[in-house]
Order: sequence, then C-alpha cells, then structure tokens
Amino acid sequence: MVWKDVTIGFTVAGIIAVFVPTEFFQSLFIGAGQESNTFWQILAQTIVGPVAAFFTFIGSMGNIPLAAVLFGQGVSFAGVMAFIFSDLVVFPVLRIQAQYYGWKMAIYILIVFLCALVGVSLVMHYGLDLLGHLPDASGFQSMTDREFFNIDYAFFLNVAFLTLTGAFIFWHYSKKEKSTSGSKSLGDWVLLTLSIIAYVWLAIGIAVLPFL
Repeated sequence: MVWKDVTIGFTVAGIIAVFVPTEFFQSLFIGAGQESNTFWQILAQTIVGPVAAFFTFIGSMGNIPLAAVLFGQGVSFAGVMAFIFSDLVVFPVLRIQAQYYGWKMAIYILIVFLCALVGVSLVMHYGLDLLGHLPDASGFQSMTDREFFNIDYAFFLNVAFLTLTGAFIFWHYSKKEKSTSGSKSLGDWVLLTLSIIAYVWLAIGIAVLPFL
C-alpha cells in the first residue's frame, strides 16, 4: 500500500544527500558549530529537525546518514536525535494515518508525537551530559566524505533483494483479482505520477553512472 510513499521518499532523500550541501542543513539549526549551546538553541534544533524531515520526506528512509552529517557539522545531540526520531512525523506516515483515522486524528497524533520526540531528545541530551557520556562529534567529521555508491557486498545484496521484490510484485499482480472499488483519488494519481518520475530518475542515474 505504501510503495509510492517509499519510492518518493528514497528518491527525495537521495537527491538531497547528493545535491544539497551540508552547509544548508547546518544553517537551519540555530547555534550549530558552536562549542556550547544554550538551552533555547538546543530546543530550537530539536524542533527544526522534525520540521525539516517532514518537508523532505526523509524519515527512516534516509535520515541516519544525514543525521551523521549534521552531527559532524556541529548540530547538538538533541537536535540529531530529534531528526532521527522524525520518522514518526513525516508526511507518508501522516498520510497513512489520515486514511485510517481521518485528518483530524492524524494531526492530533502528529502533534503528540512531535511533543514526545522533542521531550525525549532533550531528556537524552541532558541526561547523557549529566552522566558525562554525551557523544563526541569528532568521529563523524569524515561522514561528509562518504561514498554514496560502491561495488561491494551491499550492492549484491541490494540486487538480490530487488530481484526478490520484483518476483513478489509479479506474483501479487498475477494473482490479484480485478478491483471494483472505483476510480483513484486525485492524491493517488499525484503520488503515482511522482513515483513514475522517481523511477525514471533512477533509470537515468543507472544509465549515466558508468560514464561518471
């Protein structure tokens, strides 16, 4: 049911990781790069993290590498954790909840999750700081020089599971009966169009990769 959201999420996360400079993300987090931050700066970073992830479709579909980059660029631990926890409040999750519970309840759940993840991020930050176990960002500086594509065991695992996924999709549609539920909504058509564009983008990337 969520294949369109996942497709768009992976594509957007990949485009952001490649084309958007890390300095842009660093500028969004108030006080990032400073030796010490005030409580209000850290609170602002924990709020900006989920908001940025919400509008970029990132969530759990690509926020860990970007979170490591942000941590290496000086974003506080609380801000990074809020960014990681933001997979609870990204648009695909909100849309799925709206389909089941309606938009009013979905917005309510979004607000509750947002308050919870901001609070938990602050508690983790200051709790670890009090115990003297707050992580050091120096080991994450090299994340800005990471390779996005490499021929290794992960590549072959991706190919194997992509083939398995294609087999399951073929099996699903070969056994699926004709639906009588009616026409698709405008939102479904928009997501379907964006998903097709995402697959075209991926095909172009694979085609031009050998020439880079």
